[in-house]
Amino acid sequence: MASGAELEMSSSVSVRALKKVFSSSSACRKVLGVIESLCKRLEAKGITRVKIMSFCGTHEWVVTHYGIRSVVPKIVELVAGPGCPVCVTPSYVIKYAIDLSLRGVRVFTFGDMARVPIGIGSSRETLLGARARGGNVELVYSFADAVERARDGRESVFLAIGFETTAPSYSIPLERGAVPKNLSLLSVVRLTPPVMRYALEVHRGISKPVDGVIAPGHVSTVIGSDAWRFLPEEFGVATVVAGFEPLDVLIAIAKILEMVLEGVPQLLNEYRRSVKPEGNRLAKESMRRVFREVDALWRGIGIVPRSGYDLREEYSEWDAYERYSLEKLPRDAEAHDHPPGCLCSKIILGLAKPTDCPHFGKSCSPSHPLGPCMVSLEGTCRIWAQGAVSP
Repeated sequence: MASGAELEMSSSVSVRALKKVFSSSSACRKVLGVIESLCKRLEAKGITRVKIMSFCGTHEWVVTHYGIRSVVPKIVELVAGPGCPVCVTPSYVIKYAIDLSLRGVRVFTFGDMARVPIGIGSSRETLLGARARGGNVELVYSFADAVERARDGRESVFLAIGFETTAPSYSIPLERGAVPKNLSLLSVVRLTPPVMRYALEVHRGISKPVDGVIAPGHVSTVIGSDAWRFLPEEFGVATVVAGFEPLDVLIAIAKILEMVLEGVPQLLNEYRRSVKPEGNRLAKESMRRVFREVDALWRGIGIVPRSGYDLREEYSEWDAYERYSLEKLPRDAEAHDHPPGCLCSKIILGLAKPTDCPHFGKSCSPSHPLGPCMVSLEGTCRIWAQGAVSP
């Protein structure tokens, strides 16, 4: 992990290089000019700060990697949102997976989930650590990979994390009868609109609410851009569904600033090349037939109403909670979420920056993560640590 001085020096070099890149692109240069003009007009009206939340972890990566915070006027405050499924997976579910693996049940998981630590007493445990102690843990790239491996008939569990983007990869094989009955799902699927609502309500309670949202492009390909219509209609928040090129993000920022200036919040779909208003109807119908919405715990955040997916009764044969008599929400569910001082729960709600955390760059780094935000490639702390860009 680089020191503070190294981060600052690396940041200044990268910002100079990135400004050159942006200035060499006529499209980026034009949009940046629009942003600067809009900010001057906003300041003339007495508006000194516009807070924009980029929900998706990939958007945060683009913002940080390309130094977008450094090339837009200071009036624009870009904050991260809870768009990292690894970061919000409750620690008690990871503990279930660890315990099952140590009992000899084969646990399939994604690589980043295997590195997410949970607190058990004074130690920090992970699925990789459990494998080193003899736990039966196998890393896979997808649920389809786990399905294929499970055809050997061995008792297996898949740690099914993700948002609406991932949910169809579980529901469609189940509907088609392609999942062997020796493979059960430990579902930790989470739904994004409910937690966006939760995040905006949290920001309403502080001095500066969110003015605009860059809605997640990947998720919106499934649920559709219309799923975010409640943001401008109920919260008065300018909303743009955006793609993942730097130009996409800059256009989203410009559109949000324009709506704030005019005082007319709307929902705009900048990512029309991939996102339809209604989304992917076949995927959504499959999800509804296989899963049911339930109140769900988000790591470090708490219970968010109707924000999770559990398997319906018709698919209970594949439900690991049912098969192994696991509590859906134990009383001590939040006991091991974060170590003392870790600000991950505030960072994923846009209430704090990684550099506010006393562990960041010291006792917590990509090679030695204390909290989930430093593990996943979509985690804000990991992105800031590896991006070495000073926002």
